[in-house]
Amino acid sequence: MPKLNVDSALQLDNQLCFALYSASLAMTKLYTPLLSALNLTYPQYLVLLVLWEQDGLTVTALGDRLYLNSGTLTPLLKRMETSGLLLRVRSQEDERRVQVSLTPEGKKLKARAATIPPCVAEAANCSVSELMVLTQQLKALRSQLNHF
Repeated sequence: MPKLNVDSALQLDNQLCFALYSASLAMTKLYTPLLSALNLTYPQYLVLLVLWEQDGLTVTALGDRLYLNSGTLTPLLKRMETSGLLLRVRSQEDERRVQVSLTPEGKKLKARAATIPPCVAEAANCSVSELMVLTQQLKALRSQLNHF
């Protein structure tokens, strides 16, 4: 990889952080109308993605999977429970643990959400394999940064 001089290194368009930030903004802009049709916010969609993979997780496990702390996750889960998408139940063995499970309404939403990934792939103008490679690269970057 070529070295950048100080001036080049400090140019906005040469910043990885800005490329990730601006791509995230563009992705959020793309997802907003898609999720609005399902009456979901992006964080709610992420919660549902995890629970569609593995229902009945604890709040702690859900937070670990989403890289969210309980202070951020709990209000989100409360709103989703109020809207009828999930249930939160305290463990009888350990009242500190709260298990999160999908309601039938939350489970039904999965079929409607299945239209979202193809829309994202089309908007990105990438093949599925290209998107998978990019996703793996970003996951590897996240892992490196989390271990820094």
